[in-house]
Amino acid sequence: MLNLDRLGRGLLPLALAPLTAVALTLSAAAQGSSQEAKPAAPAASPAEKKMQTIRIGYLRSYERTLALSVLDIPPEDIGIAGAKVAISDNDTTGSFMGQDFMLDVVTLKPGDDIAAPLRKLLDDGAHYVVTDLSADDTLKAADLAAEKGAIIFNAGAEDDRLRNDDCRNNMLHTAPSRSMLTDGLAQYLMWKQWRNWALVEGSHEKDKLFAEALKRSATKFGGKIVAEKVFEDRGGARATDSGQALVQRQIPVFLQDLPDHDVLLVADESEVFGTYIPWRTWIPRPVAGTAGLVPGSWHPASEQWGGAQIQNRFEDAAGRRMESKDMQAWTAVRTIGEAASRTNSTDPEKIDAFIRSKDFTVAAFKGQRLTFRDWDWQLRQPVLLGTEDSVVSASPQEGFLHQVSELDTLGFDRPETTCQLDK
Repeated sequence: MLNLDRLGRGLLPLALAPLTAVALTLSAAAQGSSQEAKPAAPAASPAEKKMQTIRIGYLRSYERTLALSVLDIPPEDIGIAGAKVAISDNDTTGSFMGQDFMLDVVTLKPGDDIAAPLRKLLDDGAHYVVTDLSADDTLKAADLAAEKGAIIFNAGAEDDRLRNDDCRNNMLHTAPSRSMLTDGLAQYLMWKQWRNWALVEGSHEKDKLFAEALKRSATKFGGKIVAEKVFEDRGGARATDSGQALVQRQIPVFLQDLPDHDVLLVADESEVFGTYIPWRTWIPRPVAGTAGLVPGSWHPASEQWGGAQIQNRFEDAAGRRMESKDMQAWTAVRTIGEAASRTNSTDPEKIDAFIRSKDFTVAAFKGQRLTFRDWDWQLRQPVLLGTEDSVVSASPQEGFLHQVSELDTLGFDRPETTCQLDK
C-alpha cells in the first residue's frame, strides 16, 4: 500500500499511475533533490582540496672532517634529517588544512659565499630559511633575508653575540647559545656542590668563546675557577699522530701542575685534545664541558617526556639516533608548522606575528612547551647534560628560580642583554 504522506502532495496524482511511471517519476524527483542538496555535500577530502605550499629553505655548510673519535664525526645529513622529519610532521596536520610544506636544501663548503644560494632560495619563494652556518654567515644571511622581509631560523650557530650586539629582528634561534649550555652545566655542578673548577681550553677562537662562557657561568652561579691552562694546537693528523701510549703519557703530565679541584672543565670545540682528557687526568676527577659530561639541546639517548616517540620516528627515517643539530632543525621547521596550524593560514605575515606573540608555544619532547624570548628571539629550552651513553640530568636544576620562567636562568636574561631589536 502506498504511503501518501511520504509521497507528498506534489506526487498525489501519481498514486493511481502504473508502477513503472511512479518509479520513473520518483527517480527524477530523487535526481532533482540530489542536485538541490549539492551545497550541503560532505567536505572534500584532503586530497581534493587545493593545497597551499609553504616553502622552507635550509642553508648549511658541511665538510666531513676528522675528529679524535670516529664516533664524533657528524653524519652527512646532520640537521637535514631533523628538518625532513619535521616536514613530515607538519604535513600530517597540514594535509587536513590545505597546507603543504616543502624543504629546499642547499649545502655549501665552509668558506663558500652564501649570498647567491640564499637569494635563490628567497626568489624561489622561501620566506623562512633554516641555517646551520658560522656566526658571520648567519648574520650575513639575516641581513640579506631582511631585504625581502624573510625570516632566518638559526639552528646551528651558538655564539652569544648573535643574541646580543649582533641580534636581528628577523633572526630567531632554535640553537641554544653557548651561555645557555654552560649555565646548564654550571647549575648541575653547583647542585652537586662541586664548586672548584680547573679549566683547560684550546687555542682556537671557538675554544676561547666556550671558555669565556664557562667563566661567566662560574661568576653567575658562584663556582670558582682555581686554575686555567691552554692546550696549544701544534698541528698534525689528530687521529693518527697521537697513539694511545703517547697520549697516556702526555695528558697526565700536562695536567700535573693543576691545584686541587672538584671538576676539570674542558673547552675544546675544535676537537684537538678534549676527547683524550677523561680517564687520563693526573688526579681522579670528573671531566665536563666539551668532553665528559657535555651540555646540549638534545641527546641520542633521550627518551623522557615522549622522547622515545620522536627518536623512533627519526631512526625509521634516518637510520640513526637524533643529535642536537637534528633537534634544532626539527624545532625550527615545527615552529613554522605549529604557527601555520594554529593560525589556519599560509600567510607569512600572520604566521610571523603569531610566532612572535605571547600565545605561541611549541612542544619539543623536553618536558614543557617552549617559547621565544621577545628581547633576542632565543628559544627558551632545557639543556640536557649527557655522557656518550646516557642523559645524566637536565637544567634548569631544582632550586634555580626565576620571576618569569626558570628557563630564563639559562643564558642572557632580559636585564643582561645588549640586544636592541629595534635598531
